[in-house]
Amino acid sequence: MRNKTVLTLSDARKILAAAQAEAQKHKWPVTVAVVDDAGLLLLLERMDGARAQTAEIAGLKARSAAVTHRPGKTWEETAKQRPGVLNFPDAFPIQGGVPVTHEGEVIGGVGVSGVQSHEDEQVALAGIAALGL
Repeated sequence: MRNKTVLTLSDARKILAAAQAEAQKHKWPVTVAVVDDAGLLLLLERMDGARAQTAEIAGLKARSAAVTHRPGKTWEETAKQRPGVLNFPDAFPIQGGVPVTHEGEVIGGVGVSGVQSHEDEQVALAGIAALGL
């Protein structure tokens, strides 16, 4: 049997806090979603001022990153050349979803929605960095 590293609720809270700190630093009202390796929600929080639909979008970005093992930016760039990938299950081709990896394995995903897609990704990456993986 092998051991498997998983994201805990404590890990998700660290990610959320660091992501929100990055967003607050820039005055970006966003929603942050953290999911496990199966794409199931661990934590979601919509900051004051974030639009309602950002909650759904952040969750989709996080799930896509975790389940497909690819960031949304990769799907977005691939779809430009190969639009057929838009039909892939769980592929959400919008930047702002990033897989969380540990020792080469995907253990979860973070999705952010609320500002420009590259800014969403910046917030997600800041959250993941808080784990020090």
